[in-house]
Amino acid sequence: MGQDGRQRVAVVTGAASGFGKAIARRFAADGYWVGLLDRNGEAAEAALAELGGPQHGAVLVADVSDEAQMEAAFRVVASRWGRLDVLVNNAAVPQRPTPIEALSSAEWDRIMAVNVKGVFLGMKMAVPLMQANGGGSIINIASVAAIRPRPGLNAYCASKAAVIGLTKAVALELAAAGIRVNCIAPGPADTPMLPGFMADPGSESGRQAFIASVPLGRLIRPEEIAAAAAYLASDEAAAVIGAVISVDGGRHV
Repeated sequence: MGQDGRQRVAVVTGAASGFGKAIARRFAADGYWVGLLDRNGEAAEAALAELGGPQHGAVLVADVSDEAQMEAAFRVVASRWGRLDVLVNNAAVPQRPTPIEALSSAEWDRIMAVNVKGVFLGMKMAVPLMQANGGGSIINIASVAAIRPRPGLNAYCASKAAVIGLTKAVALELAAAGIRVNCIAPGPADTPMLPGFMADPGSESGRQAFIASVPLGRLIRPEEIAAAAAYLASDEAAAVIGAVISVDGGRHV
């Protein structure tokens, strides 16, 4: 419950799988109504069913890079719940290793549209609802790739570095309004996205190479990212503003 005694509301983008699904599950368990925003409505409905069904939230079908679709999704949030306490900008796309001279403008634009524009649009739509509610928490999912880049993941690394910069800039804009903006930088994780970073998708050697890059000696679990998001959304993080929380098994060191 919020401080006003009303049930809190969270929207999670890219909620149909991976980090987003785990974050939605954690917030539902913590008593939030959850808006599972994803362009794959069928997969999002399945994820909502795993949370326990419509009593725990609703599916919001939208492409995060499409402003009109995002406006429509957040109108649903406003009309159905009348408030927004937490936004998690999680939706992202991976990149196959590609030398910069071989990277197409179309691929660059695709990655930036989802990974950066999607975060911008999520915040743009969420802020008026949070301002009307007296505050809130925005959590952007970046990546350790923004801190320790990998060769060939040039566009992806740049997109996640942009997320960190955008997080810090908007955190300064919104702090006085009671809206906290932070980000989480996950390391290589055991999610359906991982093969998308491999030259040979799904190869065991590719998976082992990612594991070997993590000092902890294993992939990050989605539930560990969800735990960090739950903390940043909580009142215990009231003084945490513009932070980058590394959850990467030591990969950033």
